[in-house]
Amino acid sequence: MAIVASTASKEELRDRILTAVQEMYEQVATCPSKTFHFPTGRTACEYVGYTAAELDAIPTSAVESFAGVGCPFKANVIRQNDTVLDVGCGSGTDMHIALLKTGSNGNVYGLDMTEAMIEKAKANASLSGSQHISVINGNAETIPLPDNMFNVVTSNGVLNLVPDKSLAFQEIFRVLKRGGFIQIADIVLGSDLSEKSRNNPQLWAECIVGAMPEEKYLEIIRAAGFHSVTVIERLDYFKNSTNDSTRNVARQFAAISIVLVAQKP
Repeated sequence: MAIVASTASKEELRDRILTAVQEMYEQVATCPSKTFHFPTGRTACEYVGYTAAELDAIPTSAVESFAGVGCPFKANVIRQNDTVLDVGCGSGTDMHIALLKTGSNGNVYGLDMTEAMIEKAKANASLSGSQHISVINGNAETIPLPDNMFNVVTSNGVLNLVPDKSLAFQEIFRVLKRGGFIQIADIVLGSDLSEKSRNNPQLWAECIVGAMPEEKYLEIIRAAGFHSVTVIERLDYFKNSTNDSTRNVARQFAAISIVLVAQKP
C-alpha cells in the first residue's frame, strides 16, 4: 500500500489508481463470499433500498457481487422502452433492474473496466436469457459509444473512483439524449482530504479517498451542462462496514452516500 511519490506524473498516478480499483473489484467479482471493508451482496442491496421483489427477479450471481453505495432507482426516471447505460455496471445488478423498468422493448448497456466483472456481467446476461443487455469494456472518462444515445445514464458507487470526474460527467452528458436523465448513487465528503491521501492508489479503491465534498461534486455535474441537479437521499453508508479503520476514516471526513438526479436540457 505504498504512497505514490509527489513527483509521479499525472498519467502514472492515474494508471496506479485504476490498477488498484481493478484489483479490488476483481476480488468482489471472483470471491463474493469474502468480507470486504464495504458492504456487498444482497445484504448491501437491501440496506441501501432495493426491494426483495426486485432482487428475486434477477440472477443471484449478479446480486452476490453487488458493490453499490445506494439505490439510484429511487430517482424514478426510467420509463418503458428507454435505452439505459450503466456506468461501472459490475456484475450486473443495476443492469437487470433497469431492464425490469424498461420492459421487453427497452435496451440496457453496461460499461465496466474490470475484466472479471465484465465476464460475470455477460454470464449473468446469458443466465437471464435477455437479448436486450449489452456489456462493453471501457471507462467513464472515455465512453466508447455514440453521442445522444441514451434516455438515462445510471451509476452506482463508481464515479468517486474515477480520477477525472469532470471528464466523466462531460462524457455522460455527451452520450445522453436531450431531455435525458442521470440517476447517480455515489460517495461524497463533508470535508476534503489531504494531497498525500489522494496520492494513495489503494485508498482510492477503498471508496473514500476518491470522493470529494458534496457541493464540489454537484458543481462538477452542473458545469458539465446538467440542470435541476437534486440530491434525493443521503445515507450513512459506511456505518455497516465491518472494518473499524474504514468507519473511522468515514467519520473523520463525514463520508456518506447520496442519490441524485439531474437532466440534460
